[in-house]
Amino acid sequence: MRITLAQTSPKLNRSNLGEIIEIISSVKEQSDLIVFPELSLSGYMLQDKLSEDAWELAELERLRELSSDIDIVVGAAFREENHFRNTALYFSKGELLSHHNKVHLPNYGMFEEARYFEAGNVFESFLVDERRVSMVICEDLWHKNVHHDLIAQNPDMIIALVASPARGFSDDGLEIQKQWYEIVEGVAKECSAKLLFVNRVGFEDGLGFWGGSCIIDADGRRVAELENYKTEIKTFEI
Repeated sequence: MRITLAQTSPKLNRSNLGEIIEIISSVKEQSDLIVFPELSLSGYMLQDKLSEDAWELAELERLRELSSDIDIVVGAAFREENHFRNTALYFSKGELLSHHNKVHLPNYGMFEEARYFEAGNVFESFLVDERRVSMVICEDLWHKNVHHDLIAQNPDMIIALVASPARGFSDDGLEIQKQWYEIVEGVAKECSAKLLFVNRVGFEDGLGFWGGSCIIDADGRRVAELENYKTEIKTFEI
């Protein structure tokens, strides 16, 4: 299977859709699945722009069409009736196959997601060509009960969409990166599942995002990794 990690730097406006379509079009002949980061259609620090910039499914028709050639996972501020969600969308074979609404919304320090978004309340898995897939978004993976839910679902692949700001700089590297890798390597091993970790890069309102997207094998080993702080689109055979 050929998997493309799209480590992008989303802007705080609706131009991200055009860029995402260009990226998908450039790799769709060489890849089976492309994964973008958390809120890759919207940018992270939306705050009061949320009501203007949140997406509805009808506006993402081009992604649905492109998924006839390549499976697409993208993160969006998503409008459902009168609710706004932080959502991961999985398009496949010309349809929206599944979506996951972020359950654990951080609301401390630099994070204010619970102020703007409504939380989801369920973790589900779904079948893609006989592979069982689960999706999670960033903070979801920092909760042990989620690990138990994933183990119970017994997925073949876990897709984690992330927007993690850089923090904890030291001579030994980035502390948040070490913490993240410990989590995703542990979850992959616990679930005996491949795990795709896709983190964004770029800056927003003083926050810098570190990237470091990677693929974890079912034994907890990192088998592919992108550079820190760099926009990078790369395809791997797994």
